[in-house]
Amino acid sequence: MRTALAIARKELTISFTTPWVYVVLAAMAALSSFFFVGLLETFQQVQDLAREQGWERLPPDSVVYRNLTDGVVVQLWGVVLIITLFVAPFLSMRLFAEEKRNKTFELLMTAPVRPLDIVLGKYLGGLGVMGATLGLTLAFPLLLTAFNQGEEGQALEWTTVLLGYGGLLLWGATCMAVGMVLSALTESQMVAAFLTFAVLLPWMLLRGLTRTFEEPLRSVVSYLSFDTQLEGLLQGVVDVRALVFFASVIVFSLLLTHRAVEAQRWM
Repeated sequence: MRTALAIARKELTISFTTPWVYVVLAAMAALSSFFFVGLLETFQQVQDLAREQGWERLPPDSVVYRNLTDGVVVQLWGVVLIITLFVAPFLSMRLFAEEKRNKTFELLMTAPVRPLDIVLGKYLGGLGVMGATLGLTLAFPLLLTAFNQGEEGQALEWTTVLLGYGGLLLWGATCMAVGMVLSALTESQMVAAFLTFAVLLPWMLLRGLTRTFEEPLRSVVSYLSFDTQLEGLLQGVVDVRALVFFASVIVFSLLLTHRAVEAQRWM
């Protein structure tokens, strides 16, 4: 494990000395800020209408705007989920593909390091970058708390906020694991990014295809959809089945990456 941690530190050092990671961080901050401001404006408008007309006269779906947690933060997590779908391929694409392009992968394979340590180290390094990227979004609930202290009914439900953020981290970890598999199969970073997105997007939208399916196939395919598994987590609902699902995808992806690295070691 010590070797894996050393590789992870190396990955983090390399990542944060390249401009590409800062471009991704800036994109995450800019996009999430844009949607945060929009959600906050919508929340304020609905609140003003409720004061004038009463909640009973507003559409049923307006009930989520009764508090900041459901009206802003939970919906923001849903937006960040989609942004992560686009960001993750660009963070994971370099994990192995860059080593192959720079012809340092062969050197790494001849070093006295187990393939498992290489896989775990690179994955942990990728998780560190993903954690820093998603960590930027915690600034928004902190701002809401800071500017709404003392206002009755405006405090955030931090249990829901943090559980939803945990769901985002789990989603980001899954995206990195899937992206690492594909990065281990190609020398081109852009090909790895494209393939990762091409896998994650249909997998995310899988539930939409189930409308034409019959039972029990509909339930099975719906369960395999990322969208289904994330729905409750982002709202602060802990579902053991979702945790098992994402853990299984991550472990399976790590095993596939290990097999890919092991196979190339003997080529």
